Amino acid sequence: MALSDFQIGDIVARKSYGQDILFQIIDFNREDGTVFLLGLEYRLLADAPYDDLVKLNPKDVEERTKVNQQRAQETLRLIAQERRLMRESHEWRLVVHTEDNEGGTFDWPGKVLHIDGDANYLKKCLTVYRELKIPVDGYYIREKEMPEKIQGLLQRHRPNILVITGHDSLQPKRGPCDDLSGYRNSKHFVQAVERARDYEPGKDNLVIFAGACQSYFEALIDAGANFASSPKRINIHTLDPVYIAEKVAYTSIRQSVNMFEMIKNTITGLDGVGGLETKGSFRFGVPRHMEQKTSSL
Repeated sequence: MALSDFQIGDIVARKSYGQDILFQIIDFNREDGTVFLLGLEYRLLADAPYDDLVKLNPKDVEERTKVNQQRAQETLRLIAQERRLMRESHEWRLVVHTEDNEGGTFDWPGKVLHIDGDANYLKKCLTVYRELKIPVDGYYIREKEMPEKIQGLLQRHRPNILVITGHDSLQPKRGPCDDLSGYRNSKHFVQAVERARDYEPGKDNLVIFAGACQSYFEALIDAGANFASSPKRINIHTLDPVYIAEKVAYTSIRQSVNMFEMIKNTITGLDGVGGLETKGSFRFGVPRHMEQKTSSL
């Protein structure tokens, strides 16, 4: 295929990577034939020569998207199952037994502030937060602007959980994997985490997830993140930060998050995300008719 056969918005895959990830074309450099790509399901910005690309027809895209949707639905099923078990284990706390309130409790999950370097990924994440009944405020902010804006947003929203994510990649031509200069945006994520920790040093008072595809995991943890990507410098799924935040939001303040259960609920697993022992931010309340208001954009 010639470069002229491709258009912005086309869905493509890279031959050199075994067509493993679906991308959308977002731009071209027509002088040298480079095509700029955005991952549909993974938090990845990439570029490739046009002759390395395969344009996928709508049927192929539908079939591959269906597989990803099934994986996401399985994760939601596991989360729902864990919540049922959690409620059953807390039945002894139902201390009021009248017809007016049915002797029930209400849920008060941790509140999330989600900062994302990609507007489309942010929309997908906010949809899932709301499906999962997690109170959330979300902002699209370019990665390099995150450090200067993070404290103002923390002061405004006072979340229990902070998610800092967007795009990233390991770029060996810039530097080695143990040097921040070797990454597209890890430096900005690290600086944003440091500013957030200046605002709230306590790791259980403000739980932080930071990173995106191939991010510098060790530097993010050293900067103060509770959880981060990517231990094996692999690509992470768009929704992995949401699944991490959900586990914290719905784990009792009296317990530490079960990290292995949490990782099990992600798409990319331990190679993609990891972190430190951390307490949850979920509280039960009584009586049942009291409800928490969720926040949104």
